[in-house]
Amino acid sequence: MRPFRPLALSLALAALVPMTLDAQSTPQATIANSDGTLLSVSADGSSKRVPDVATISTGVVTRAADANAAMRDNANQMTKVMAAIKAAGVAERDIQTSGVNLNPNYNYTPNKPPKITGYEARNTVSVKVRDIAKLGKVMDSLVAAGANDLNGPSFEVDKPDEAYDEARRGALEKAQARAEMYAKALGLRVRRIVSIDESGSSFPRPIPMMAMKAMAAAAPAADTEVSPGEANLSAHLNVVFELGR
Repeated sequence: MRPFRPLALSLALAALVPMTLDAQSTPQATIANSDGTLLSVSADGSSKRVPDVATISTGVVTRAADANAAMRDNANQMTKVMAAIKAAGVAERDIQTSGVNLNPNYNYTPNKPPKITGYEARNTVSVKVRDIAKLGKVMDSLVAAGANDLNGPSFEVDKPDEAYDEARRGALEKAQARAEMYAKALGLRVRRIVSIDESGSSFPRPIPMMAMKAMAAAAPAADTEVSPGEANLSAHLNVVFELGR
């Protein structure tokens, strides 16, 4: 019976592991042909789109001498604001309460404990507007209905998959071109792609944001102007290539 030879087996396996070149990132361990060289390349791609959805935060802030009065006044005023949101054509699924708060107001006097002077109630909702052309008019109508807290908008692309795929294709083309450059410089050729890792896609939010506190002001004669600008959606790829003769 022939004896087991672990050393020889280890050497045989080691001979299969190729030399690795690293371009901008370190690849995961991958076994290629014994005469192959692995090259890891990182590349970014991007795609521009005009946002078609806007999100604003709006609500009512009320103050009163006692907590119950502050909450009651807030509820009455918020009912009118909610009615205005729905009258603007915003669907129920695009309206979400983001906070209801009640806090005491204090008067601070040196060498004396703080004294409660009244209460502040705040009710805030997040509203998604899918017709950006009407966004300015929607915000003005909310203020006219009693909203005295208004922040936003932030913009997004409603269906970004196509744009992200475009960004991925751009990143992959850059990675392939870079791999071809390295291969040519080394007197080799690109045999195949060993692996592709997408480390993350990004959408910059918020796009330049307008913020305002509407303190019980009447709606202006002209609608508030809002511009969504352009969004840059990006993708980052780590691609491992096998190079050889």
